[in-house]
Amino acid sequence: MHPRVCLHQVAFMGQSTTAFVAFCREAGIDWMTMVNPHLLGPGTLPEAEAALAQGGPRPMTLNQPFAHFPDIERDNGEAAERLNEAIEAAARLGAPQLYIVTGGRGSLDWEGAAQRLATLIAPCRDLAKARGVRLLVENANPFNADIHIAHTIDDTVRLAEMAGIGLCIDLGACWYEGDLRTKFARAMPLTRLVQVSDYVLGDRSTPSRAVPGDGAVPLERQIGWLLDAGYEGIFDLELVGPRIEAEGAAAASRRAAENLSEILVRLGA
Repeated sequence: MHPRVCLHQVAFMGQSTTAFVAFCREAGIDWMTMVNPHLLGPGTLPEAEAALAQGGPRPMTLNQPFAHFPDIERDNGEAAERLNEAIEAAARLGAPQLYIVTGGRGSLDWEGAAQRLATLIAPCRDLAKARGVRLLVENANPFNADIHIAHTIDDTVRLAEMAGIGLCIDLGACWYEGDLRTKFARAMPLTRLVQVSDYVLGDRSTPSRAVPGDGAVPLERQIGWLLDAGYEGIFDLELVGPRIEAEGAAAASRRAAENLSEILVRLGA
């Protein structure tokens, strides 16, 4: 398996963290993105530590929802408290970065919500720096407007700059945007994670991700643009939705990792 392939835990949310780590170890996948709500229940963080202690795959990133208490506008500080807990968890697990979905905007316009997010997340930045954890924000499909405010590359870069954090580029949520090569170059100084999936034309549900190679996303071309722009990080397979469930998490993830690995080899990554 190519050493820059990473697998997101979201495909394995019905299984234990131990089982997810064991799958990555057996499949030869070096890196993982772990889902924080799956890690901070009673006894679950020690379980993850025990699984990781057996060697093999390592967590690169934690995924953490932010201001959903209930949203950016009305959050009273709980989002920062939970994020600080997640930062501590990332440090314990040896994950050097953590990406958020922002929370919904409430009645705020985009600019007001972005500024409010920057204010809410500010107390967490010093702790993250002290623990050696980079904070990131991702772009997400507009169908996630109830839990997120950044849906285009341009808006996500702008939000990351306002909040003083880094960027996760999700190709599944931006592959259809215009002038992507230029946008990738603009985003690159902040980019620390790239997420990969495919989309089959005509799918109407959300999430509706597919194994790379099964759909219409020009992944090899777009990954090539990212590499040309100077991206040196890993490529995180975020697989979720009916197609992944129908094939099964293990089978779909193995096939996705192999297909992505072949793309990276062809591109000389």
